Amino acid sequence: MKSMTGYGKGVAADGTRTFTVELKAVNNRYLEIGCKVPKTLAYTEEILRTCVKETIRRGSVDVYVNYENKSETNKHIEVDFALAGELVKTSKLLRTQYCLDDDFQVTALMRTADVLKVTAGDDDENIVKALAKRAASEAVKNLDEMRAVEGASLKADLKLLTENIIGYLEKAVKRAPSVVAEYRDKLKARIQEALDGVEIDESRLLNETAFFADKADINEEISRLTSHINQFLHCLDSNEPQGRKMDFISQEMNREINTMGSKSNDKELTELVVAMKNELEKIKEQIRNAE
Repeated sequence: MKSMTGYGKGVAADGTRTFTVELKAVNNRYLEIGCKVPKTLAYTEEILRTCVKETIRRGSVDVYVNYENKSETNKHIEVDFALAGELVKTSKLLRTQYCLDDDFQVTALMRTADVLKVTAGDDDENIVKALAKRAASEAVKNLDEMRAVEGASLKADLKLLTENIIGYLEKAVKRAPSVVAEYRDKLKARIQEALDGVEIDESRLLNETAFFADKADINEEISRLTSHINQFLHCLDSNEPQGRKMDFISQEMNREINTMGSKSNDKELTELVVAMKNELEKIKEQIRNAE
């Protein structure tokens, strides 16, 4: 079992080039991949998505990219001659108008904003794609390892909560047969008290008891709940993503527990049903983070 949350980083370098990929994953019903890629690197997006899809099955994954090429031959300087000309012309005008010394040199002109623009030349896409794949693969591997660690902790919590439900269910199984017998004894005592010594019609008492026994019978719910629990435990031991299946099973478990509660006419059984529902709510909360 794996968690859907985690973080992974991968770096691939080749001489003057460095490609960095960071992945951040959180819960989501399906797999959603959001790539924060500069326009100049748009051609790497499909590679990044493919790397994520090969390993991750569920969750919302954000992909962040940073790329550097420190090659000197990859830099180009563009001069805005129109702006530079206007600046020089304005400098001369101000010098004449206000009788100022001319200290406007080439260095000052080059430092003026927007006069010079440094751009990167065309890069080798094949090299960049290879770096992107290496960095993304490393990032996914690190993310998956973190998800596995968190998944192990999640699995332990879910097993403990499921075992708690099993414990309460076993008590309910032991308690159920006594409910009908106690109901019969209480009903008989109330009738005797009401009739004040008059002989009780045992056949009618038997019919009433049988009617209650049929109405309060929870054997079917116990059987189904036991089956659901076994399926849930099987999912916990699977190496495949089981989050959605466990979510469905937990809903079925909730249905059976609710039916047991509606049939229960016994204080102890009601308390056991409430305890099971409480543990199941914790399970439902936890499996929202299971892949």
